[in-house]
Amino acid sequence: MPVSPVSGEGNGKLKTMHLFEIARIGVSCVRRIPLLLGLLLLAPTATLSAQTCLSGEDVDPSTKNALETTARKYFDLVAKGDVATLRQNAIPSVAADFSGIEAAVKDNQANFAGAQATVRPPYVLQAEGKESFPRAEFLCGVFGKSGQTSNSAVFVLQNLPPGDYAVAILDVAAKAPSTLSFVLQKSGNDWKFAGFYARSTQVAGHDGQWFANQAREFKSKNQNRNAWFYYLEARELLVPVPFMSTMVTDKIYDEMQTVQPTDLPAGGNSADFVVDGKIYKLTAAFLVGVGNDLDLVVKYATPDISNANQTYQHNVSLIKALAAKFPELRSGFIAIVARGVEPSGRDYGTMTALKDLK
Repeated sequence: MPVSPVSGEGNGKLKTMHLFEIARIGVSCVRRIPLLLGLLLLAPTATLSAQTCLSGEDVDPSTKNALETTARKYFDLVAKGDVATLRQNAIPSVAADFSGIEAAVKDNQANFAGAQATVRPPYVLQAEGKESFPRAEFLCGVFGKSGQTSNSAVFVLQNLPPGDYAVAILDVAAKAPSTLSFVLQKSGNDWKFAGFYARSTQVAGHDGQWFANQAREFKSKNQNRNAWFYYLEARELLVPVPFMSTMVTDKIYDEMQTVQPTDLPAGGNSADFVVDGKIYKLTAAFLVGVGNDLDLVVKYATPDISNANQTYQHNVSLIKALAAKFPELRSGFIAIVARGVEPSGRDYGTMTALKDLK
């Protein structure tokens, strides 16, 4: 069935909730690009003396109390949709370009309104120096000879100016269980709003551990493409922000490297797919939840989508060819969505249930 064209980047991952991530501190949030996850999963390197992390009992009680109080205050503002006050409490560079965060707040307000939120122990990130860090890496907690331990975390932030920062994460018991994370920057005695990230902790009623288990099952059956997409979703659901990794997500990252497909877009790479002599340049592929169903979205580059009938036929041809070439997809997904994307970013999508393809 056709999916109406939209302007812009093409609905991101077509999730029920729009998800936003911090591209860099001091810049407004941007929509998530799911296949850049590999950039956020780089293995830990030696700790630089100018980049330190305090967590758990290392955070003094007064700082911990101030961060938890601030996180609750900002959550209340989000739940009320009070973007004006939130903007007043933001660092100048974020306040100057607030449109992305304002859209994110509106997208999540209905889910957060009236919900109870619990603040996790915060992380305090200290970046000392006079110049911005092209890649600031903070090792939080205890690390063993083999890397991360169960109570550790790594945060990687790009182009980070010197300063004292914190990551405050709230578990939100909402209609759609979620986390809401704030990046905070210390200004005088206050912790100013510097970044926003809201994400669901479930897709189609399943959490990250379920997706990891399913991925391993697919891998055991040599259904490596299904395994890849389920691993991606598992990793995404198991951390509240995309610039964080843990021992669990490191393990998932190691496992998924052995199943990364070369005939479908993965790991930031595109793939050429031939259908009846026509070459489709596939640019992205990812899993989405639609109600209780799991579908596969495949995007491809096309010069123009203005001829809706022609684009629809191209979409259907691509869906049929994908289902024929990769029969394992029937085990992992209910439907395939093909989306032709023109250079302007506008796209046109078509969804077909796999049960309808003979």
